[in-house]
Amino acid sequence: MDHARKAIFNMFGAESLSYTRFSLARQPDGDNSRVEMKLSAEEEEAGENGMIDHLPPRKAKSRRHRHLCCVCGGVALLFLIGFLFGYISFRARMPPVPECSNGATSLKVFTPSEYSEANNPASDPVLYWGDLKKLLADRLSNTNFQETIQKVSSKNHEAGSVQDEALAYDIHKQFVSYNLDKVWDDEHYVRLQTRSSNVVYLENAGKTILESSKVFVAYSENGQVSGKPVFANYGRKDDFKVLLNKGILLNGTVVVVRAGSITFAEKVANAKTQRAVGVLIYPDPADYSNLGPNTALFGHAHLGTGDPYTPGFPSFKNIQFSSVKSSALPGIPVTSISSSAARQLASILDGSDCPTTWQYTVFRKCGTSPTGTDVSISVNNPLVEKKIMNIFGVIKGFVEPDRYVVIGAQRDAWEDGTVKSAVGTALLLELAHTISGMVKTDGYKPHRSIIFASWSAGEFGAIGATEWLEGYAASLHLKAFAYINLDAAVSGSKEFRFSSSPLLKKLLEEAVTDVSFLSVNLRAAFASKEVPFRFDDPARVFIASSGIPSVSFSINNGGDSYPYPYFGTAEDDPGNLLMAFSNSVALMEKAIRLAAEIAGRMALRLTHDHELYLDYNSYDSQLQNFIRCLLPYQKEMKKRGVDITWLFQAHGDFTRATNALTQDVKNTDLTNRDASRLLNDRLMKVEYQFLSPYVSPKDTPFRHIFLGSGSHTTKALVEHVALLKINTSTFDEDLFKNQLALITWTIQGAANALAGDVWDINNEL
Repeated sequence: MDHARKAIFNMFGAESLSYTRFSLARQPDGDNSRVEMKLSAEEEEAGENGMIDHLPPRKAKSRRHRHLCCVCGGVALLFLIGFLFGYISFRARMPPVPECSNGATSLKVFTPSEYSEANNPASDPVLYWGDLKKLLADRLSNTNFQETIQKVSSKNHEAGSVQDEALAYDIHKQFVSYNLDKVWDDEHYVRLQTRSSNVVYLENAGKTILESSKVFVAYSENGQVSGKPVFANYGRKDDFKVLLNKGILLNGTVVVVRAGSITFAEKVANAKTQRAVGVLIYPDPADYSNLGPNTALFGHAHLGTGDPYTPGFPSFKNIQFSSVKSSALPGIPVTSISSSAARQLASILDGSDCPTTWQYTVFRKCGTSPTGTDVSISVNNPLVEKKIMNIFGVIKGFVEPDRYVVIGAQRDAWEDGTVKSAVGTALLLELAHTISGMVKTDGYKPHRSIIFASWSAGEFGAIGATEWLEGYAASLHLKAFAYINLDAAVSGSKEFRFSSSPLLKKLLEEAVTDVSFLSVNLRAAFASKEVPFRFDDPARVFIASSGIPSVSFSINNGGDSYPYPYFGTAEDDPGNLLMAFSNSVALMEKAIRLAAEIAGRMALRLTHDHELYLDYNSYDSQLQNFIRCLLPYQKEMKKRGVDITWLFQAHGDFTRATNALTQDVKNTDLTNRDASRLLNDRLMKVEYQFLSPYVSPKDTPFRHIFLGSGSHTTKALVEHVALLKINTSTFDEDLFKNQLALITWTIQGAANALAGDVWDINNEL
């Protein structure tokens, strides 16, 4: 029993303690008794009474060790029971291992290298800007534009015609075949004038028909008028001033002008201002040397864009507006005549001589004597409502799909329209095909979306593009951040010209870097090749009406007027386009490929970088030039109580805002999507903020203070202040103060938009 107890004590780390007790008293039997006792540790700890002082104590182990061992053992036992229970339950639910197709019942064991490949698939390649440029050039190197140009030019595809609609559906199918993310149509119902026989008579002894042609000027006033013919050169405001200074009366006359310099609509508007009753427009051989003598020019006389019978409103089906028409319609008959008819007309003029600067034209005299022959114009162009279709395709962005750059081209033409519409359409289709391949196959992931647009009714004044902008203005605001126009992008190989928003000029300059064509170094000649937007350029509609930065460019053979003499005529066909390249198909393909590369580079750069490639600092120089034009009149303005200090302060706020934004860009992690988007929000507001909020979009659609038209523009203000030194009696002080105040506040609004949040605005006005 003692051995068993001792074993148990030893198991738990306890030791028995033994000592011998001696009795000091003599026992009766005479023997000294000795009793030996063994106690456990507990008994020894119970007190010291059982200890003999002279015996050394033995240290006992702590009870905590025993308790700890008990707890650990219990936990281990519970864990083991739980593990066994769980394992048995899991095995009961496991399905039997299926047999592999090769009969094996075991899985493949991967080697370390195989395991790494299986769990770390190859990531998408990172395409830097240099990679993208090379990839774009490689994909465009094998393109064939001539086939598409021939196809588009093969039929008369006037806006709203059956042929135009068939071409629209064909483009839709091609967009789908390019695997674009979405393709859709946009229909509008607009009023277009159709051709009829327009006749010009000479009112001599009888009525002699000078010319009868189906070439017409759209939106001319129908009717018949007569008057003395007067030659007004290009029909510019300065040209009419020359005639007035010569004492030539214009009231009630039929004005004859040469094509070029400004649009048909501007020529007619200037003539109407002088109270002319009709206008004849002809191509002068000095500008159109290769044009046949019996060829006349198509055009339109609406001093605006879009459907003139729904000004400021979209022309959707079944949308009813009150009977209204644009105030920019001419209100007088106007038609186009050939240079041969113009020569006959010039022969009957017997009045004052033309200025020497005009005398290299067909005309030597500017007017007729009171007894001279009158000219009669008869115009009858029916107005018809037609359905037009815009076709769209989109490649969606991977980071900001709700932000997009638009690439567009006019599809319709009155005749073949090879340069007018076919070249741009061929470029549009090839760019859609190429960029889609870069995204779907080559791994490019654009941050933002790219929309490809085929417009209809461009011949009538960018109607398709304008109606789309009017119909979706709210959706496009702060989403469409750039427009690239492809119309008439190639008509030769010797010259380069462009029109651009200041925000996109730097982008275009970079796009032509390291691009050379024949003897032309595009970047070296860049600064001298800028021309103003033409009034009927769709790119102008985007920037001046909607505040969307835009750009147009062309590669041509040079010239002061139309560098391609067949532009806008029935002779604009594939044969004459090829003649512009000395009948070299290879040269033509190279020029068109170059245009595609320039447009493609711009679109890719706008969708590649984290920060939008918009040069917001460029408007600072625009403001400086504007203020510089006012400084010579500062003394005259002060005499009339006009102070331009506020304008200086608004300019200062704009400069500080651009500097602050530059610093914010430097201090921001542009890879952070939220931070990058906030910065881009500020950039996208710049162009839009230069649309004057103080004029009606319906009555004054081109609201941009720098690139628009009307009394709200900086150009109008400079022309008005110039009267202080030219003709003070015509200076309207109240009007000028109002113009100055509204322009100043528009500039201040642009500065505030750049500054960002309202608490960051430093408004010193």
